[in-house]
Amino acid sequence: MDMRLELVPLPTTDVDRSKAFYTEGLGFVLDHDVEPGNGMRVVQLTPPGSSCSIVIGVGMSSPDAPRVQNLHLVVDDIEQARAMVVGNGVEVSAVQDMGGVKYAHLSDPDGNTWALQQLSR
Repeated sequence: MDMRLELVPLPTTDVDRSKAFYTEGLGFVLDHDVEPGNGMRVVQLTPPGSSCSIVIGVGMSSPDAPRVQNLHLVVDDIEQARAMVVGNGVEVSAVQDMGGVKYAHLSDPDGNTWALQQLSR
C-alpha cells in the first residue's frame, strides 16, 4: 500500500500576507483559494515541481498553533534558487555546505521555517 504525503497544513495569522509570501516570494502555484462557508477559508499552494502542497487558511488551525519547523525544498541549484527568492524580497541565509549537502534557511511571516537543500549527485 502506498502512502503519499500530499498536504501539509501551516498555521498563519494573516492568510493574504502568507498567500503573497508563498506565491510572490517563493513562486508557489496557487491551487485553490476557496471559502466553503462558516467563515472558513482554504488556500492551497504547491512548490513548482512538487507533488506535496501546503494549506493555510481561516478555520484550519489556531493562529496560536505551534509553528512548523525545517520543511525542506530540495533544489538542483541552491545558488540559483536562493538568488530567485532573494530577488523576490525574501530574506534567506547564506548557503552553508554541510559536507556535500548545501542549505540556505528562511522563514515565512508567521515563523514557519524552511530550508533550501541541494543534494550532491
